[in-house]
Amino acid sequence: MAAWVKGGATDADAAVEAAATLLASARNAVLAGLCAELSAVRAAYHLADALGASVDPVAGPSLYAELGPLSRTGAMTTTPAEAIGRADAVLIVGNVPWDRPIVGDIAGSQATRGRAAGSERVILSLGGPRNGATRHVAYPVEAGGLAVSIAHLRAFLKGNLAGEAAYADLAKRLSSAQYGVVLYDPAEIGELGVEMLTGLIKDLNEATRFFGLSLADPFQGRALLQLAAWTTGQAPRVGFGRHVPEHDPWRFDSARQIAAGEADAALWLASLPAPRPDWLGTLPSVAIVGVGSPDASGDVADVVFAVGVPGESAGGSLWDERRAAIAYAPASGQTAELSAAGILTAIQERLTLKKAAAC
Repeated sequence: MAAWVKGGATDADAAVEAAATLLASARNAVLAGLCAELSAVRAAYHLADALGASVDPVAGPSLYAELGPLSRTGAMTTTPAEAIGRADAVLIVGNVPWDRPIVGDIAGSQATRGRAAGSERVILSLGGPRNGATRHVAYPVEAGGLAVSIAHLRAFLKGNLAGEAAYADLAKRLSSAQYGVVLYDPAEIGELGVEMLTGLIKDLNEATRFFGLSLADPFQGRALLQLAAWTTGQAPRVGFGRHVPEHDPWRFDSARQIAAGEADAALWLASLPAPRPDWLGTLPSVAIVGVGSPDASGDVADVVFAVGVPGESAGGSLWDERRAAIAYAPASGQTAELSAAGILTAIQERLTLKKAAAC
């Protein structure tokens, strides 16, 4: 079954009518998650505008960990292809990056372009695992966490701290690189860590070439960020209460709004896997989730749709981390009956009809 209303299986048209009625009766709705193909995210923004609702992606914490430092100080960045092709030294910060394919790509190759071509690649780890299949030099994280560790490393690099400490050795290794790359996950190191790391990279560029390569979150945040920019001219957390996009990362945080009682209805969009929020089902809600998802059942929200999963049971434009770009992912199996973009568009059309009838 592809749709449920109040726990009972139904057809898509009846579920669309129920969803439109639920959202139309709300004074302040939130559209959250947005972990989906770009066509669905675009349709969600259009629906939010029609409702006067706010938008908050599940990728928000990762995106905003970088957006703040980027807006204040800028950044010196590179791409996966450049890192693999040019880097003779790669510093991997934290634990999260080690589970990503790019670490294997880096470890299994050497620089083939630029000044470092043909030289042996050194892989360094700050606060990451000490053992494993990838050979690397590991440096422990300090008690204050990754952000404090990065700050101390920067102090050693600038000569503000000295001695035989491990970070002094790491600073020397980084300074001797011909083309260095720092690989990190923004959500893991946080906004302060990103700001410290950005400063560290700028300091290194006073003597050599060094760049940052942040990992994309697993919830399509990078693709969403680009769509938000070309659709609204703003970062993702926006509200359409006055039918113009108003950006405010604190005000339009969906969890904060719901906890404060400011929102009285919600739509959760996750055609790709994403952690279901604790608040879903605590207020009138609509859920659009992928076919086969554990959340594709009638007890998740008042109205539930099971739609095609992009790259599996539906085609869609998604973030490709290896290319660092948006790319189309065709369906790899049988196409699902419903699509997230189609459901969102149908809800918006039903809302338009309800407004016309009310006039």
